[in-house]
Amino acid sequence: MRRVDTSNVPNGKISRSGFASAFRLYKYMKPYRVQYMLGMFFLLGSSLGSLAFPKLLGDMVNGGERSSLGLTLNQTALLIAGILVLRAVFSYFRIVLFVNVTEKSLAALRLASYRHLIKLPLHFFEKRRVGELNSRISADVALLQETMTTTLAEFIRQIVVITGGITLLAITSIQLTGFMLIVLPPAMVFAKFFGKFIRKFSKEVQTKVADSNTIVEETLQGIQSVKTFTNEFVEIARYKKKTKEIADLGMTSGKYRGAFSSFIILGLFGAISAVVWRGSVLLQKGEMVAGDLFSFVIYSVFVGGTIGGLATVYANIQKFIGATEDLFKIYDEEPEDIQELDEIDPQYRMQGKVSLRNLSFAYPSRKEQSVLKNINLDIQSNKMIALVGPSGAGKSTLASLLLMLHRPPKDTLFFDQVDSHEYPLSALRRQISLVPQDIFLFGGSIGENIAYGNPNASEREVYKAAENANALEFINRFPEKFETIVGERGTQLSGGQRQRIAIARAILNDPKILILDEATSSLDSESEMLVQEALEKLMVGRTSIIIAHRLSTIRKADEIVVLEQGEVVEQGTHEKLMSIRNGRYKKLIELQYSA
Repeated sequence: MRRVDTSNVPNGKISRSGFASAFRLYKYMKPYRVQYMLGMFFLLGSSLGSLAFPKLLGDMVNGGERSSLGLTLNQTALLIAGILVLRAVFSYFRIVLFVNVTEKSLAALRLASYRHLIKLPLHFFEKRRVGELNSRISADVALLQETMTTTLAEFIRQIVVITGGITLLAITSIQLTGFMLIVLPPAMVFAKFFGKFIRKFSKEVQTKVADSNTIVEETLQGIQSVKTFTNEFVEIARYKKKTKEIADLGMTSGKYRGAFSSFIILGLFGAISAVVWRGSVLLQKGEMVAGDLFSFVIYSVFVGGTIGGLATVYANIQKFIGATEDLFKIYDEEPEDIQELDEIDPQYRMQGKVSLRNLSFAYPSRKEQSVLKNINLDIQSNKMIALVGPSGAGKSTLASLLLMLHRPPKDTLFFDQVDSHEYPLSALRRQISLVPQDIFLFGGSIGENIAYGNPNASEREVYKAAENANALEFINRFPEKFETIVGERGTQLSGGQRQRIAIARAILNDPKILILDEATSSLDSESEMLVQEALEKLMVGRTSIIIAHRLSTIRKADEIVVLEQGEVVEQGTHEKLMSIRNGRYKKLIELQYSA
């Protein structure tokens, strides 16, 4: 069986709301409900067969006397063999059907979860860790898989065995059954409350393990920083402290689990021993025969063992409900309205003009702090506009608003005099390309990363885009050329090479509006020259919005906008702004050149 790591999966409450959340899974099982019900039939058949087994064994113990079914000893033996074969066949089909239904249902659930997750707005991801979200469609779904194939079947089997077993016990000897039921229930009531107490410790252990996993994830993601600051032993000490906390909690939990296990053994086996003693008394009095006592003891073991196993199944069902609640919390988030576009509707085809009218904006997580304040700006089609200013002035925020990664208020951002909220998101973003400073490349080949700008592009178009981005200069030096693997996040390439791949990707996308977010600020002089040359080719015939720290790169801009604390403090050409005495832009230029 596939091992499932459920350390990060919280327990859910077995309540009406918990079951309502779990019932949402039915949508994904519905197409396969006939197969699932057939699996249930085989499960019930197999469980009922197991209940007949002890009774028939008791008939065999009675020897030559006729059984309760009127069968001879040999006939009883043949019937037992037939039931065993039938149970084996039923078990096989039950497992195959449950696994088939589960795999198909969860494949649909995984796809639906990923489809929903990837359509959620950017602010959703800004509030959550990648590891947490990945867990939702890995650990949670894997736990659902185990529950639907194993735990649920085991729970139903246990209910059948307990109900049928107690019924058959009562038929065999109502007096002995009454004695057993007097002994057993108090032990089970105590076991329930004891188990709830233990689960509290288990949950704390799971939380600590999740924290330790976060340390590992963060350390490995930032391994370069760890090593450059020689903080290996700091991280080891941090992880050691967390693992000690886990071990201490685990050992405390282990003591309680051990006590719980000892109690179960003492209570259940003590009850069974008492039942055997009481049955032996009845046997001596002639009120029972040996075969019936034998059957009664086996049924008692069946029922007792099954009741003892309910604690584990109960905990697994709690985790199952917790996993469904956790997973479906993502579904309760409102996704963006994304469409798959083959072609942009002519009415939404941009000419490249951008207008900002009294635009103010604050991030949802910091609503009291305005990042942009009353921005009024007109950017004409095919013009080059530069945004400059100190860090935190709102330049990158403005870029994210243009892409509608965060939503500005209505009637504040217009494209070709049309409110940004009127545009379908996919059509809007398809016509805008962002080349950021920190380039993210996928772990595939150079060709695949360039083609990400237009997945339908031909090899010739990819080649031409690379050529225009001055990327052929280094691509042709690799033995595999366009098939060269860039490594995770593009770590096999230099900063300048990653930038040129990003530019090639933007060229292939053929946007009407281009946003360059400090695209050359972290490059050496030679790389900057190659990237700048590629950018100049890319900007031809497009509205270009450049966010720049190196002010020497924006002298040719049609207009320069100076932002400070979210407000436009100056705007104009380089010459105009330099003519302003004590102007902000002039001070920035002088400060940079003196540095």
